[in-house]
Amino acid sequence: MAVYLGIDIGTRESKGVLIDERGKMAAMEVVGHGVDNPQAGWFSQDAEAVWWGDFCRLCRMLTAKAGIAASEIGCVGLSALGCDCVPVDSEGKALYDAILYGIDSRSYKEIEWALDRYGTNAEKVFGHEPCSSDVAPKIMWLKNNHRDIWEKAHKFLTASSYLCAKLTGRHVLDPYLAEDFLPLYDLENGCVNPEGCRDFCRPDQLAELLPATAVAGVVTATAAEATGLAVGTPVITGTGDSGAEAISSGVCCPGDMMIQLGSTGYMIYLSDHKIEEPHLWPGTFILPGTFGICAGTNMAGALTQWMRDQWYRDAEGGSEPTFHRMELEASQVPAGSEGLICLPYFAGERTPINDSKARGVFFGLETGHTRGHMVRAGIEGICYTIKANVELMKQHQLPVRRIFAVGGGTKNDLWLQCLADILEEEIFVPAISVGAAYGDALMAALAGGVFSGWKELSEKIQIQKTYRPNPANFALYRRQGRVFNKLYETTKEYMHELAESV
Repeated sequence: MAVYLGIDIGTRESKGVLIDERGKMAAMEVVGHGVDNPQAGWFSQDAEAVWWGDFCRLCRMLTAKAGIAASEIGCVGLSALGCDCVPVDSEGKALYDAILYGIDSRSYKEIEWALDRYGTNAEKVFGHEPCSSDVAPKIMWLKNNHRDIWEKAHKFLTASSYLCAKLTGRHVLDPYLAEDFLPLYDLENGCVNPEGCRDFCRPDQLAELLPATAVAGVVTATAAEATGLAVGTPVITGTGDSGAEAISSGVCCPGDMMIQLGSTGYMIYLSDHKIEEPHLWPGTFILPGTFGICAGTNMAGALTQWMRDQWYRDAEGGSEPTFHRMELEASQVPAGSEGLICLPYFAGERTPINDSKARGVFFGLETGHTRGHMVRAGIEGICYTIKANVELMKQHQLPVRRIFAVGGGTKNDLWLQCLADILEEEIFVPAISVGAAYGDALMAALAGGVFSGWKELSEKIQIQKTYRPNPANFALYRRQGRVFNKLYETTKEYMHELAESV
C-alpha cells in the first residue's frame, strides 16, 4: 500500500504529513522558522534556507518517523504561502529574498502607479482593486529598485512554483494562484498575457499554467539527494496554502466557506459563479467548474503572538503554557471587552479596506482594563475584520451554507466562540486540523488515483467540534461592530499621515 506526502510551507512554520490510501495520517512533523522584517512594511524570507530547507528536512523526518522507504511514496503534494515573489536564475537559485504576500507593502508606490496607469479600468485589469497581495507590483518594485536582479531573473515565481521547480526542474503555476499575478496571465486561455506583461516583465520570465492536481513532473536526481525522496516520484503542481487548507477542511460545495486562522486570516467562499467585487478577490478555484471568492486580513495569529511577546513574558517558563494563560485571562473578560476596541491593522490591511497604510489602534482604554481585556479586544477586532468580508459576500446574495475554521487559531476556544457570535453563524472545526499539508496529501492521493474524484476525497473529512453562536451577544457585537467600522473611517487620514512620516 502506497503512502502520499503533503508538505506546506507557512509564514512561521512548515508542516508535513504522510497519509495512507484511506486518508489516515501515518506521520506528521512540524518545523518552525522566522520572518525577516528589515524595515516597516517589508516582510521577506530566504527561499533557499527557509522554503527549500524546511521541505528537505520534513521529507527526511517523515519517512524516518513513519519507518518507510522513500520508494513507498506514491506522489508528492505541496503548497506554500501564496502571492509571494522570488526571482530565480536558470539553475533555480533565488537571486533575492522572497518578497512575501499581502503583509509586505513595499510596493505601494507601484500600486499607486498602477491606479494612475489604468485608471477606472484598474479593477478589471487586476481582477480587483490593486493591492499589496498582487505580484505584478512586487515585480515592478524589483525593476525600479534592483534593476540588475530584475534583468537577470530567469523566472519570477511564487513559493509553490519555486518548490515544484526545485523538485522537478519544471516551472509551473496553478490557475488559482495565477489570479494573484494578473494582468500577467490570460486566465481564459490558460497562458501568459504578453500585453499584460509589458510594464512589468518579459513573458518568458513567467511559469506555465497547470492545474494544481496535475502531475508536473518527477523528483530529479539532484532533488532526491537533497530530500531523501526516490528519483522518479511523481510531483503535482501544488497550490497556495489557503487553497490546500480549504480542501483539507471539506470545502467542496457552493456555499461552503473556509476561514483560515493562521498568522494572518484568509477566507475562501466556494461559489458556482463569479462575482464582480473590487474589494474582494473573486476568481477560479482548485475544483473544476467552481469559483473562489477570497479575502484576507493581515493580522490573526501574528497579533496574538505580538501580544504574547509584549505582555506575557512573565508567563514564559511557567507551568501553564503562555497562550493558554492568555486565553484564560481573556475569557474572564465579558463579551465586548468592557468598551475596549482594537483595530488590528498592525501591518496594514487587506480586504475589504485594502489599505497598506492602515495602522493598529486600541480605543476606549480605561484604568480598569487589563492585559486580558486587550487580548480579548484584539481577538474581537480580528473577528470584526473577518465579518466585514463575510457581510460583503452576503451583499452579493452569496448564501453561507457551512463555515469551516482551520489553522492554529482553532486551538483557541474563546477565539472561535467570538467568531461564531460576531458572525452569528455556526463554526465547524474538522477532526484533522493539520491544515494545508493534509490537503496537499489528499490531492497527491487524488492524482495518484486513490480517489475516484473530489466527492470521494471530501467524504474522508470529518467534523470534530461545532461552535454555536450565542444570541445574548448579538446586540452588543452589532453595536460595537458599528463603532469599529466608524473608528477606521474617522482615523484613516491620520493613519496615512503617520505612515508616510516614518
